[in-house]
Parts: sequence; C-alpha cells; structure tokens
Amino acid sequence: MCGAQGPVISRAMRGWILALALCGCGLQKLSSYRFEGKVPDDSSGFSNALYQAAGVKLAGGNRVEEANNGEFFDLLVKDIETAKRSIDIVVFIWKPGAPSDRLAPAVAARAKEGVECRILVDAMGSPGFPEEIQPGLEQAGCKVHLARDELTLSRNHRKIFIIDGRVGYTGGVGIGNEWLEWRDSNVRITGPAVEQLERAFAENWIDETGTLVPASHFAEVERQGDMQAAFVSSAKAGKITQAERLTHLAIAAAQKRLWVGNAYFVPSPGLLELIEEKARSGVDVRFIVPGKGTDHPEVRFMQQRYYQALLGAGVQVYEYQPAMYHSKVMIIDDHIAMVGSINLDKLSQDLLDEGTLVVFDGAFTKQLEKTWLADETNCVAVQP
Repeated sequence: MCGAQGPVISRAMRGWILALALCGCGLQKLSSYRFEGKVPDDSSGFSNALYQAAGVKLAGGNRVEEANNGEFFDLLVKDIETAKRSIDIVVFIWKPGAPSDRLAPAVAARAKEGVECRILVDAMGSPGFPEEIQPGLEQAGCKVHLARDELTLSRNHRKIFIIDGRVGYTGGVGIGNEWLEWRDSNVRITGPAVEQLERAFAENWIDETGTLVPASHFAEVERQGDMQAAFVSSAKAGKITQAERLTHLAIAAAQKRLWVGNAYFVPSPGLLELIEEKARSGVDVRFIVPGKGTDHPEVRFMQQRYYQALLGAGVQVYEYQPAMYHSKVMIIDDHIAMVGSINLDKLSQDLLDEGTLVVFDGAFTKQLEKTWLADETNCVAVQP
C-alpha cells in the first residue's frame, strides 16, 4: 500500500507478533538444517562457496568502515547532503524522533534540488511514519511506499541506504530515538560492492511498486580500497533461505575463532549443534547477547535456556549491560567479518527480507575485533 494511509496493524499487535515469532512460537518446527561441508579459507575458495550458498561473489576494490551507534546518523546525513543523482532507502523502522528530524529534512532538501529519492519503510516497523514523516518527503518530491501493509510475519527487515550508487550503508540500524542509546553495528561501504546493495533495493522496489529503478542508480563504481566484500540479501523462499545458508556457511568456516554478537539468539537445533561442535573442536567461540537492557525480555528468557548447553560445549557467553545490544556481527578467524541485519532466530532466518555485508579482509576484521573487545568490557560473563 502506498500513499499517506497508515498501517492497519496496531502497536500492541505488532509487539505481540514480533515476540511470538522471534521465539519461534506458533510457527512450524524449527529447522534442523545444518551445513556439513568444509569451507575453503582462501579468498577465491570462500568466494566460490559464498556464490554457491548465497548467489554472490566477493568483489574487490572496496573500502568498508564502521558506522556504529549514533555516529551512523552523522555520517549518513553528511553523505546525503552531497547526493547529486539518487538516494535509495529501505528500512524496517523509521519513526518520529531526533534521528528522523535530521534525516528527513536532509533527504527532502536534495529531492527539491532534483535528486531522485526512493524510500521504502516497513508498515509494521514504522508507527507514525505515514502520518508525520511521509507527507513531507512526498511534498519534496520523494517517491515513498509502505512495504507490506498487511498482517503477515514476512516483513522487510533490511536496512539499506545508497547515495548516487557509490556510497552504501547497512547494519542493524533503525531511524528512531532508541539508536541514540542502543549498541548497534553498521558499516559504510564504497566501491563495487555497493552495486549489490542497489540490486537488493531494486528487488524490493519492484516487489512493492511494479516498476524498475532507473539504470542511472547503478553507477559504475571505481575501486575505493583493497577490501573484498559482498552483500548477501535474503527473503522468504523454499526450504532454506539465503540467511540460513549464509549463517551456517560462516560458522562452518571457523577454524580458530568464531565471535558472534546478536540481538535475538534463539537458534534452530541444527545451528545450535554446529556452534557447539565448533567449540568442542577447539575453536574460540564467544557470544555477546543482550542483557538486562533488552527490548524483548521474553526473547532473553528464551536465549537463557541455551546457556547451559553452550557453556558445557566450551562457548563463552557475555550479556551486554549498558543498553540494548542490537548488533548482528560475526568475526571468523582473522579475515572474515559480517555486519548486517540477520538475527539468529527463526523469524530472521526463515521469513524476513534481510541483508548482510560479508568482508574478507584482515585489516577490517582486526578493527571489528577491537570494537568487540571494547564491548566485552561492558558485559557480564555468564557463569556455569
């Protein structure tokens, strides 16, 4: 549904549906799928494995930087203010508040100058957007659509921001006041991998509007660095989604280290077995998950049910304390890192539109390691 009409789903119903689905309650049996193969640890071999599992290959020539917490809005608005041709956004949560008060005027200003702006927001995730934000964007000349304005668990949970087809952002971010306080992980990307983000946006745009994104949005992007990266998009599919295959592939690739930060940890039986197997084989397996600051206490209750099995296998589990921990990150060995929107629950793995940037680069992995270790100091270690 497009236009200024608001979503038909009440706030209370949204919360109930999300909590239910995150825990896997009321849905079909949790997947028992698990990846059994050996994943090559060289860049070309891993790229081929990624292509088989998720349909994309690593692209060279990228620069990837962290854009965490409130810093995300500073960087994004600065890039938007330089837009000359196009701004494309798909996001699950865009609500009234201080971040929107910065972002919406910046986008509107560029639209008034002739920049093509296309915006998709999920109807369930964005209360207040149709009434308070959408009209101003449309009056400025933006094309704005509410995604999936119906009672369904198959939501658009992606977070993609693209400027001129040359700069991209993704991660766990939402446009709301919470992200000024929460701990979340995002990345800014320049280089050829941005085209993969644009393709994922175009997929959603076609689904919602029945129209193509202009070819001009797919700019020929020059090399901006030396990092190899790929953006993996996932959506509800057949037996196994791209998100589930990617998650298993990444964990299976770990030979020395598997550090995972995740906001909603309610794994399938197959995924839990794979994680425990890695820890028992001697891989350094660590998890950071939400603590007392969680936005879904019922999900924390569910995740705590896995602690005994994880600790028994040798997994180190940390609960983040200062605020809600909303990151979705993985660090695999010394050269593979992932940052995106995919959670380790049934809803995210099986039903939602998701996206994650995979980076094969030692320097970026080292930077993510520093951030991880800083987060670890703000955690309480779960004891047996």
